[in-house]
Amino acid sequence: MPATAQTRNSRARAWWLAARAQTLSLSISPVLAGLALAWRQGAAPLWALAWATLLAALAIQIGANLLNDVGDFERGVDAPQRLGPPRAVAQGWLTARAVRLAGWLALGMAFVLGIGLVHAGGWPFAGLGLLALLCAWGYTAGPAPIACGPWGEMLVWLFFGLAAVCGSAALQAASPNPALCLTGHALGALAAAVLLVNNTRDAATDAQAGRRTLALLLGPAGSRAFYALLLAQPYVVWPWLSGGQDWAAWPCLTLPWAIWLVWRFARLPASRALNGLLAQTARLQLAWTALLALALLG
Repeated sequence: MPATAQTRNSRARAWWLAARAQTLSLSISPVLAGLALAWRQGAAPLWALAWATLLAALAIQIGANLLNDVGDFERGVDAPQRLGPPRAVAQGWLTARAVRLAGWLALGMAFVLGIGLVHAGGWPFAGLGLLALLCAWGYTAGPAPIACGPWGEMLVWLFFGLAAVCGSAALQAASPNPALCLTGHALGALAAAVLLVNNTRDAATDAQAGRRTLALLLGPAGSRAFYALLLAQPYVVWPWLSGGQDWAAWPCLTLPWAIWLVWRFARLPASRALNGLLAQTARLQLAWTALLALALLG
């Protein structure tokens, strides 16, 4: 392969890693679930709004990931002994300036898309969107980064669960109902489990950097128990979600996978082996969502 092509491929891979593409399904899943539930209720598909909602959610997550790549490097969190996947800035593949600029551009794109969402959904979406952008920036930046404390999982549960599912459905003119809240709770719990695995893996280096994440506060045994609780939520709520309808049982086909992940997490040490478990947890959420959408719209 010519040197120029190798360079392009290397830079593309660096940006792929910086955006943390393997976890972007955390943004896609709740939007798809909200759309499917809205259309199941009889709301007419508003395709332009659906795409804008999906792109805005992706842009916020990508922006947060890019700014986190820079922020962790500048705070000295990405030490050589870090167990997670290599970070683009820490490895010298991309400059901090370029990644920070890309992060702000992604959040700017989300802001522009949000203007259209506010026009369609009203001023409550302005408050929700601005809060999401603020949290995306404040996850690593600012005087008190969210990533340094124990509230990350709660915010992930809120924004990648309840807010995304209910907001996506509301923009399709769906009426509020318990199914939306239960689905948001289920998907938010799975998204929070992804962050919990991440912070359990990084507990040692986070402690050295002065962080007090939930994984550090719970300890290894507590983190494993909480992970099991989070993965149980989609299957605990499904009887209330279904209302006796057969379609809601479809996502429960993923239950053996969830049990296997809980078993694996209980036996793996805080090592690079958790990188695979993190990706598998994100895929579980996507699979649960896909089966739900197929059941609702099939």
